[in-house]
Amino acid sequence: MSKPKGLNVQASIDKANVLIEALPYIKAFAGKTVVVKYGGAAMSDEGLKRSVILDVILMRYVGMHPVVVHGGGPEITRAMELAGLKPTFVGGLRVTDQETMRIVEMVLVGQINQELVGLINQHGGLAVGLSGKDGGLILAKKAKSVPPEKPTAIRSGNQEVDLGFVGEVVDVNERILRALERDGFTPVVAPTGVDEAGVTYNINADLAAGEIAGALRAEKLVLLTDTDGILDQNGKLLPTLNRDEIKRLIADGVISKGMLPKVQACLAALDGGVGKTHIINGTTPHALLLEIFTPEGVGTEIIA
Repeated sequence: MSKPKGLNVQASIDKANVLIEALPYIKAFAGKTVVVKYGGAAMSDEGLKRSVILDVILMRYVGMHPVVVHGGGPEITRAMELAGLKPTFVGGLRVTDQETMRIVEMVLVGQINQELVGLINQHGGLAVGLSGKDGGLILAKKAKSVPPEKPTAIRSGNQEVDLGFVGEVVDVNERILRALERDGFTPVVAPTGVDEAGVTYNINADLAAGEIAGALRAEKLVLLTDTDGILDQNGKLLPTLNRDEIKRLIADGVISKGMLPKVQACLAALDGGVGKTHIINGTTPHALLLEIFTPEGVGTEIIA
């Protein structure tokens, strides 16, 4: 029995128009590196997880070079609680003692990283999992006292808080990432680092993504979070911000807590030569594609 002519033709035309609309962006970003920091609710919801994974695979198939840097805060917190440890956060960063560091490595490197690599490969991509130790990817040092406007400058009254095995990125060996890109693989990076003495550090995933994006001189850094982007005092989305506006919002307390490492990551990436940085809502299905391949975009872009 033949199908009635015209059935679903308009729906097919609409799909074709979407592809044509995306064509200028596909051409513009072909061959370019985009660093994606993946975390938050988009990581714990199976439907959203599949959406992000498919977005990353599509980016690779249309000629882009995605690099995924993942977090895992909720999973680390659950593992700590099961071990009888109470998580402590200061300025959006997890205070990390030796036992917590062991759990961080177990969850980030041994569990989440391998799960994401498996999902990308399962759905038709080619992914390779890395930690900061692999190939000397992330050289780190212990986070020390720094000026108050930076997220690692955490004070309680007049006393600075020792964050333990929380690290700052000293250097990124981008050669291993470039080699994987050239051979068609998508790097998936767990944000741990190691110092010259072999001590392992927990690095905030946003900050690690910003440093990696800068080292690669990526076209874009996209941070997936659980909000629509940076919001003003009235909860209204701020679609575009520059460095001076960011500083003012931090001083006014509008940007605080977990958003601090995100904006710091964006500023570090811009310092490294990244074209644009974006903070978007990962709970929106296919938010990555909406940000990259549509004229409207979503979330907040931070520019130099």
